[in-house]
Amino acid sequence: MWAVFAVLSAVFAALTSILAKIGIEGVDSTLATAIRTVVVVLMSWGMVFLTHTQGGLSAIDKKSWLFLILSGLATGASWLCYYKALQMGDASKVVPIDKLSVVITLILAFVFLHEEFTAKSLIGCILIGAGTLCMVL
Repeated sequence: MWAVFAVLSAVFAALTSILAKIGIEGVDSTLATAIRTVVVVLMSWGMVFLTHTQGGLSAIDKKSWLFLILSGLATGASWLCYYKALQMGDASKVVPIDKLSVVITLILAFVFLHEEFTAKSLIGCILIGAGTLCMVL
């Protein structure tokens, strides 16, 4: 089932880029990011209440709070940079560079999470990097 959600995530991420590029025209990128963030917050909390999972708040430990907050800060920084780049550049060039996050994630997962980095992972990273260069140049 995780693969279905991963594919849906990719589809929605692609829609996000196209919709954002159209919507950001004539709007400050920081303001556009704030608007998008409010929508995401409302949608996320709506799902929490719809699924009745709000009771889990009290069970979250300090370490999880810290890393969820740090993740939120990283997301915010990513979105601010992404919207600025999208406003200034072509979506067809900004998005592939943004997707280099896959390569960076694999490296960070190896270093910090001690996940296995296989020959297949290395080849995939090289291909993603090369593909990004081909699309951007």
